[in-house]
Formats: sequence, C-alpha cells, structure tokens
Amino acid sequence: MDNERKSKGGNEAVEWIEAIVIAFVAAFLIRYFIFEPITVEGSSMVPTLNDGDMLIVDKISYRFNEPQRGDIVIFKYPGDMKENFVKRIIALGGDEIEVKNGDVYVNGQQLLEDYIAAQPLVGFEDSVVPEGTIFVLGDNRNGSKDSRDPQVGFVPVDNIVGKAVLRIWPVNRIGALDTTYRFANGAASASEEE
Repeated sequence: MDNERKSKGGNEAVEWIEAIVIAFVAAFLIRYFIFEPITVEGSSMVPTLNDGDMLIVDKISYRFNEPQRGDIVIFKYPGDMKENFVKRIIALGGDEIEVKNGDVYVNGQQLLEDYIAAQPLVGFEDSVVPEGTIFVLGDNRNGSKDSRDPQVGFVPVDNIVGKAVLRIWPVNRIGALDTTYRFANGAASASEEE
C-alpha cells in the first residue's frame, strides 16, 4: 500500500514537472515567434503612441502577407541591428514618395494624415522606394528619426520584427491601433482596394 502511494506521488510530481516545462516552452515559442509585448520608448509616434505605451506585436503575419501602407511596424534600426524602432509604413517598394511643403505624396497623390502631431518641416526629395524596402515616418514628424534621415533611409523588409496591432497599456487607451491610410482626394490606397 505504501509503495503504491509513493509510486502515485512520484508519477504526480513527474506530471507536474512535465506540465511546467511544456508551459515554459509554449510561452517561449509564442513570445519569440508569434506575439511579443513591447514598450514604446520616446515620442516619435505621438499622438498615436506615447512613451511608456505597451503594445502587442504580431510577429507572424508578415510571413504570410506583405506589409501594407499605414501599418505600424517594429523594425531593426539599420544603423544598429540591436535597436528597434517603431514607425508607420508610408510607402512600399516601387512607390514614388515625396515630402514637400509639409505634405506627403505617394505616387503623386497627397496623403490625408489626421493622425500626425504636425505637418513635417523636413522634406524628402521625390524618390522611388527600392523593391524589398519600405519608407517609414513617425507620426510626430518633427520629432522622429525615420526614412528621411540617411541613417535610417529605406528600411529592408527583412528588418521588420512585426506589426504593432494592439495597445494593452495604459488601461484607458487599450485597443487596436488605427492604421487608416487615405489620400486627400478621398481615393483609397492601393492596399485598401485589394
């Protein structure tokens, strides 16, 4: 009888250890390959994101779908691959991009950007975004180190860590992130038409 109890207790302990190990492995896989929480540092995305906001980053969807204009992405800063930046995708490979007189133009059409802090004071000369890269801007256009800066430039798609999809902190701002992308003339972007 005592042997049976010891055997049962030993099996139960092994089962608990197995369950804990499986839970840790599952959490590791989810965090590093599917979703990851990140905390915003800095003010380059104000008013959309504030310093200290906590986001959930979808790390898997770009394995099956291409990035879209308007997506808010986390990417490895080309100047230091250990550092991550958060910005909004404004243009994709093959798009023509220009920032002039405080307005952003993609393929010759002016963007309607009601999500920015203020119109940009720094422009960007008319260029075509190279294939395999994206052009990104911070929503705080006058306080953002983004694709207009030669140290960032056109960001290789391979540098994208994931898409920011949900704010989970602070509590009063919990919700999905607005990735609306419209032209001033009311036309939908190519990604919205697909």
